[in-house]
Amino acid sequence: MPLKDFACCTLGACKIRLSDCRQSAQIVRGNAESTTYMANLALPSHFVRKVPDGDTHERDVCKTCGFVHYQNPKVVAGSVVHDAGRVLLCRRAIEPRTGFWTLPAGYMELGETTSDAARREAMEEACARIVIENVLAVYTIPRISQVQIMHVAHLAHPDVRPGPESLEVDWFDWQDIPWDELAFPSVRWALLHYDQVKDMASFPAFTSPPDEDGT
Repeated sequence: MPLKDFACCTLGACKIRLSDCRQSAQIVRGNAESTTYMANLALPSHFVRKVPDGDTHERDVCKTCGFVHYQNPKVVAGSVVHDAGRVLLCRRAIEPRTGFWTLPAGYMELGETTSDAARREAMEEACARIVIENVLAVYTIPRISQVQIMHVAHLAHPDVRPGPESLEVDWFDWQDIPWDELAFPSVRWALLHYDQVKDMASFPAFTSPPDEDGT
């Protein structure tokens, strides 16, 4: 169907309402209930649940123009930044998990590569300019509808300091990592996977541990 035929949803009231939904999603992003929350947000009354022509999944479809409101997994990009045997961690200043330690990572923006996003997140969270070395892992976490792409990186410039989303940033030797204060399971996965390959120039990317779901 030509784009102009979606005018009621892409140019009118539906677009405004869908924009509200996306803004609401930012409030709960990363929350374990975010997927359910988004699924239950009220769309305009002329949206119905149905399987669009040529599709295999039930979607929210506009009865007026056929516009399909897709809900798809979010992609997160980040990095394990190392320097002289230490790794960089950031203490979160925002929910979820305020006050817990994490790796610099976050949702990709439109038009970015995963490397672009990892570099941007390192700058935003730790004011760190980094050089990407390798893709470390691709984690899939269906429970929260996320795909996380983690990299190995080193500093391009020695200065680091907290960004607006971090209470503090610090370098940790392996034995000093605060394992009980890590924000998310995937932070632990990435650190453990990095430890296995830290002396390797190349390696295949890791995936989510088979016995863990990211809870």
